[in-house]
Amino acid sequence: MGGRHRTDELEDGYTPYKEPQPRRRRGGRGKVLVPLAGSVALAVLLGVAAFVVINRDRDGGCAGEALPLRITASPDIQPALSQIAERFNKAAHDVEGRCAAVTVAKGISATVASSFSGGKATAMDVWVPDSKLWVTNLRARNQEVPEAGASIAHSPIVMVASGSVVPNLKKSFGEASWGGMINAANVANVDGPGRKVRVLVLDPSLNAAGLGALLAAAGVATASGAGEEQLVGALKSLSGSTSTVRDQDALLSSLGVQGSKAPLGISSEQGVWAFNKGKKPEVPAVPLYPAEGTINLDYPVVVTAKDAAVRKAAEAFQKELGSEASKKTLQDQGFRTPDGKSGKAISASAGFQAKAPQAIEPPDGKTVARMSQTWSRIKLGSRLLTLLDVSGTMALPVPGTGLTRMQAITRIAVEGMKLFPVKSELGLWEFSTHLNGRGVDYRETVPVGPLTQDINGALRRDVLNRRLIATRARSTGDTGLNDTLAAAYKQMTDEYQSDKINTVLILTDGAGNDDPDGGISNRQILKRLKDQFDPEKPVSVLIIAFGPDAPKGKRQMDALAKATAGDAYIAKDVLEVRKFFLEGMSRRLCAPNC
Repeated sequence: MGGRHRTDELEDGYTPYKEPQPRRRRGGRGKVLVPLAGSVALAVLLGVAAFVVINRDRDGGCAGEALPLRITASPDIQPALSQIAERFNKAAHDVEGRCAAVTVAKGISATVASSFSGGKATAMDVWVPDSKLWVTNLRARNQEVPEAGASIAHSPIVMVASGSVVPNLKKSFGEASWGGMINAANVANVDGPGRKVRVLVLDPSLNAAGLGALLAAAGVATASGAGEEQLVGALKSLSGSTSTVRDQDALLSSLGVQGSKAPLGISSEQGVWAFNKGKKPEVPAVPLYPAEGTINLDYPVVVTAKDAAVRKAAEAFQKELGSEASKKTLQDQGFRTPDGKSGKAISASAGFQAKAPQAIEPPDGKTVARMSQTWSRIKLGSRLLTLLDVSGTMALPVPGTGLTRMQAITRIAVEGMKLFPVKSELGLWEFSTHLNGRGVDYRETVPVGPLTQDINGALRRDVLNRRLIATRARSTGDTGLNDTLAAAYKQMTDEYQSDKINTVLILTDGAGNDDPDGGISNRQILKRLKDQFDPEKPVSVLIIAFGPDAPKGKRQMDALAKATAGDAYIAKDVLEVRKFFLEGMSRRLCAPNC
């Protein structure tokens, strides 16, 4: 019987497992009779020879046939486990009359986790991912996934920078902290440390260090009382293509690239050690330990085997992993023991903190799943249609600002556009009354489409900016808000895109619908929105009002937004719009179950 070929797992770090070849059996009797004594002697000699060949590298007394124990381990810990397995095999461990034979293949944890979801995780007996977070996330969806066993090693999740920028980084960033990372990454904090610091994260859907960093930062933000919009602002910034890195080595390599901002990344402590030892950069990467503590990569043992004998072999090998010799092997490869003790590799002389940082307990499965979902949704593009009020009241001044309502609202729109990455699709309508012929209260000025799309020789983003700045209120126009919203909501619903967050944004002075020539009533528009809102294909309404009349219309604005799992805000300052956009975004991330 030939070995099985695992063609489904050759990509993304899997090493195929090959079963040991069975012993060949002699077929048929020979034509020459051999004396009985000679036959026995020959059999004994052959048996002894076979025993010597099979056990020549073994120190123990195990003489049975091999009992394969197939382990798939995270690539960072696989070399150390292979060394331990070699010693284990040499010691000849007997399991029910057979010799345990351990092989350790590499398997990227995210890839193996995906194979569990696809029902293909059968070609291994033991899984050693880099973090229990993978197992927690899997079990939140499927309780049949085996529980994570004991941890065999630890590696704290740290911030990391090139040694050449650490002094300047500390001047602008201060001591390393998760709170500081959020502050620097928050897209709404235009005057914060993000002006001088560029935060890089590992894609949390592919890296436990990336997911653990976000969970630690979120926990710190919640404990400090920081608003959820600050975390969303950081996530929105970090989810951009230039801030998220798929591979730890790629992130560490990029830290030495000079730029206007000092790069600050995320890594496991062992990853920093391995990078410096293997790549030998001219300026080593330096780990920075967050002041609030951190989550550890904990390398649990997950036994997936069903066969009783194989499970016993797994128990025996797991016991070996707890031996002093195994602990030293792991420490020599840059890991800590589960109690946080480091070896010579992780030492102060090498730029590390010998004492284990304070540990932050990983959250429960629901929290891990929620963060994973938040990241997935925040990476979605945005598709937003802005409805801009150009009615007569928009020409009135806003007391104490030196601005008209129109000028204030357009500044809000321009400020809000800065939050949208290049993948976003935006469009603009104006509304008043009879703007596009009798009874049509709205006019499309820029159709919804990609910000980077060319419109008559200019990018849509630039066209939108110019159009907003040039917009003037119609001195005699009324406010046909309801008719406009009905048409816009239907269009966005009809053109719904599942890979984007779909939103209708209303920018107004808050006076509400004022359409003396008829049109849809307040009650009718609410009923229409409730009927059309589909939780499976959510299109939310976000309303931002500015001006002294805004409080008067707040009740109706709240009702319109609530009908579509949206939000309504009254801005007191133009710069508040960043906070409102992020608060609205945080709600849309959880819609319709906020």
